[in-house]
Amino acid sequence: MMALARRGGVVLAVLFTAACGKEQSILGSNSPGAAAIESLWWVALGSTGVLTLLVFGGLVHALRRALHASGQSSGQSPESVSRPALAGSGIGGREERFILLAGGLGPALFLLAFLTLSVRTGTEAAAPPEEPALTIEVVGHMFWWEVTYPAYGFTTANEIHIPAERVIDVRVTSADVIHSFWVPQISPGKIDMVPGRTNTIWMFAPHAGRFRGQCTEFCGIQHARMSMAVTAHAPDEFDAWIEERAEPRPPPADPEQLVGVAVFFEAGCAACHSIEGVRPRDPAGMAGPDLTDLASRETLGALTIPNDRAHLTAWILNPDEFKPGVRMPATPLDGVELEALVTYLETLE
Repeated sequence: MMALARRGGVVLAVLFTAACGKEQSILGSNSPGAAAIESLWWVALGSTGVLTLLVFGGLVHALRRALHASGQSSGQSPESVSRPALAGSGIGGREERFILLAGGLGPALFLLAFLTLSVRTGTEAAAPPEEPALTIEVVGHMFWWEVTYPAYGFTTANEIHIPAERVIDVRVTSADVIHSFWVPQISPGKIDMVPGRTNTIWMFAPHAGRFRGQCTEFCGIQHARMSMAVTAHAPDEFDAWIEERAEPRPPPADPEQLVGVAVFFEAGCAACHSIEGVRPRDPAGMAGPDLTDLASRETLGALTIPNDRAHLTAWILNPDEFKPGVRMPATPLDGVELEALVTYLETLE
């Protein structure tokens, strides 16, 4: 029994702290909208905690009364219990009033108050504190994020860069199934990404830093590994990043790079991936992420593994090893072809 209780305690501890991690926490909000949602969460936790204690207290009190009444009546024979005594054992007027107030009116008033507070908080969180300084477009794919900066005409994947101290307008949709965009510390809740429909949410980072986001709508076998990183830069650093990223990429000239480009096409990579100056992006969309700035990204597979030469090589050969169910097929290449392709991809900064 004690072992079962300990296991239950561990399960409860995991459930209560599952969303309180350092990288992707619902606590310690960094934007006005997220802070409003966090405040509502604390109100919900406190009020429902009090109600839980009251309910359990009432239950304990009722059990004690029942046990006391049972102990008193156990010494009486059935013949000694008169008909009036039995009739008087029913619920009286005071008990009826208590049930109506505690079990009916009380919960109704609580739910009404919490509904009012929730609507008010949601309305407050939905309104950005100022006009957006930048618009980005995010498309959810199974199981990665396509990120476009329409004002600058380029696309990246899984890692979003924004200026700190600025409101960012985020327009989201989906290329396949329903996903959901959520960056808990800098966005006011989450927003669903629905195929054929564009929804809008905003983000605000009050300081430079890195914030983790997640898909929060079950979208398939790798839903849990559909993550993103949002990096907020100081405004001048963000401007420098934009200038560097928007600069046209020179065509590859090094002999080994040219071999890598040839392998990129011959192995079928160009069927799903685009690279500025090498493989133009299809206006109708691509099945895989744009690779123009691949070497600048910290991770592969939407934060699944680190982006280094060893992991990149293993990912090309068999991505299913790291992310089972991912839509990218294995790419069998011999040593020379693989080395040339990886060397070329490592130049894409």
